Amino acid sequence: MERALFYVFGLLAVLSSLWMVTRRSPLASALSLVVALVSLAALYALLDAHLLFAIQLWVYAGAVMVLVVFVILLLDLRQEEGRPHPIGVGRFLIGAVVVGAVAWKALGVLAGVRAESRPVGPSFGSVASVSGLLFSHYVLQFEVVSVLLLAVIVAVVVLAKRRD
Repeated sequence: MERALFYVFGLLAVLSSLWMVTRRSPLASALSLVVALVSLAALYALLDAHLLFAIQLWVYAGAVMVLVVFVILLLDLRQEEGRPHPIGVGRFLIGAVVVGAVAWKALGVLAGVRAESRPVGPSFGSVASVSGLLFSHYVLQFEVVSVLLLAVIVAVVVLAKRRD
């Protein structure tokens, strides 16, 4: 049952991600991204990484997506009315090749993992292991992302004020 749920949530994450990149409406893309992020949170829960599950659900699917939707609504991005926007055969083929290459690589990685299956340690996904890595090895990346998010928020406010 757990394996079936893993495949269902994995497929849901992939399909909602594809839906996100093929939509013309920014709000529809953001909402499908929420579905993808919640699906990834479910995958973390199935892997018994409860801290990562909580972070994925609260921080990414909750706070960051509220911020993204707020920015979309603040900028008032509207789809052009009356003009259909077909995806086109070229774009579809490029997307199919990229998805196929990623799937091929993922299947190769999965085959390698099955051959040399390592048990996950008892501290996998715990607060101590995640915070230890985050604040020792990845502290620069953590700070860069926080400054980048702050810069994006300031840029959106400046753009919104300029329109008024």
